Amino acid sequence: MTTAKIAIALPREVLELAKKELRAGRAKSLNAYVSEAIDERLRRDELARLLDLMDLEHGPPNKKAKAWAGRVLTRARSL
Repeated sequence: MTTAKIAIALPREVLELAKKELRAGRAKSLNAYVSEAIDERLRRDELARLLDLMDLEHGPPNKKAKAWAGRVLTRARSL
């Protein structure tokens, strides 16, 4: 993947927290950390759009479907 260099402004507190993650070894670099955060947001936004389209086509989930999803997600988190 090719990259492009940009300049961004961050709230000082956010930058310090990101640097703390870097020092703790939870990120390869500040660039990588910011890139991963943006990528995650883009994927979440796309998922939200997809779920909205599903709601339009099929209607929102009922209580039974929500209960099932809660059980599945709880089980998945424990793996």
